[in-house]
Amino acid sequence: MTELSVHPTAILRHTEDLPFVDAGDGTHLQLMQVDLAAGVWTLRTLFDPGTTIRTHRHTGVVHAFTISGRWHYVEYPNDVNEAGSYLFEPAGSVHTLHVPADNDGPTDVFFIIHGANLNLDDTGAVVSVTDAHSVLRSYRYLCAEQHGISDPPVVVHGA
Repeated sequence: MTELSVHPTAILRHTEDLPFVDAGDGTHLQLMQVDLAAGVWTLRTLFDPGTTIRTHRHTGVVHAFTISGRWHYVEYPNDVNEAGSYLFEPAGSVHTLHVPADNDGPTDVFFIIHGANLNLDDTGAVVSVTDAHSVLRSYRYLCAEQHGISDPPVVVHGA
């Protein structure tokens, strides 16, 4: 047995391997990886111009890298994320993501999310929770419904 055969191998996914699904709220999601045990999920999101995402609080840290377009949090209108920007969000942060309506095409952002998004109403009460388990279920459902792919090749760990 060679040394390489005892080590895990890297898992490659090309962008065409995992379809974007329309979430119905101005976002199109491509789920790449979930670690169900650690509660980490990695996705690429295309946001339509003019999209505003419900206010939410993160239970863990988030890393965001903007590939194209621009966006900001309603709470921090002067902190604009543009192509090439990296954003670190600490656990407990609360914000409302907004993509300007005058963007020329979709805004493309890569996220690595630890923990859950607690989606809030206008009073700050939690109305829903999005986590690694629920995002995987939703992505699989939307892939089957929109693309006829019942088991997209998302990299899944900790199942």
